[in-house]
Amino acid sequence: MGSTGRSKGKWESKKKGDSVKVFASTDIGRCRESNQDCFYYSTESVGNLPNLFLVADGMGGHNAGDYASKCTVVHMVSLIDAELIRTPVQILHNVIRKVNRLLIEQAYMDASLRGMGTTLVAATIVRDELVVANIGDSRLYVIEDTIRQITKDHSYVEEMVRLGRMERGCEEYRKKKNIITRAIGANSTIQADYFHVPLQEDSQILICTDGLTNMVDDETIRQIIQSDAPIEERGSSLIALANENGGMDNITVVLIDRKERDTSC
Repeated sequence: MGSTGRSKGKWESKKKGDSVKVFASTDIGRCRESNQDCFYYSTESVGNLPNLFLVADGMGGHNAGDYASKCTVVHMVSLIDAELIRTPVQILHNVIRKVNRLLIEQAYMDASLRGMGTTLVAATIVRDELVVANIGDSRLYVIEDTIRQITKDHSYVEEMVRLGRMERGCEEYRKKKNIITRAIGANSTIQADYFHVPLQEDSQILICTDGLTNMVDDETIRQIIQSDAPIEERGSSLIALANENGGMDNITVVLIDRKERDTSC
């Protein structure tokens, strides 16, 4: 079934199921004392979802950020498994609200957890469509002939860019890039963005935390993912390059290949 990843070093796995191959790994990076990222995936059904892929990036101090991401992932899985509704967006919507309320309650009862929160990307593939829920600045990309960022960053700088009040990459952008405007556990009301994305037979999907995207540009990510190397090499190369470029944050990669090319001789 699924896996969670949360370690000071690296945790990785690959799974096959229904012509889908998955590489998933999390790495502490070069500058952090702990890993506050967490992920889960299952190529088999979870409740009424045919499969499930989750990535969360915790925030709020050493213990709080670690707790927030792990708690969110673990409870997302258990609540989805028990959800009776069959519509994917409604399932994710209901469960995200429940997990948000749970984190707020935990922070109220434990002073050491106050101020915690986490990003979340949740995705499921339903036949030839990808259904995505997004909160925060972790990202989901679809890679075909080009690379497309499906999710929208819920960050101060990206909201300013969308309003035309800031230029992406400017000095102020770089200084304020880590200011998140939406997170699970940060507010009693939670608003996720939802996306329906048609997929091609050879579509590849990348879910990742900003420890990757802050260190490696989109075009380089595309080139690595579209190479002829096995999925393990491509996923590992993304993490290695993020570390080579500074490794300023925890790095989590979930790479989904719906029909991986044959690399055998």
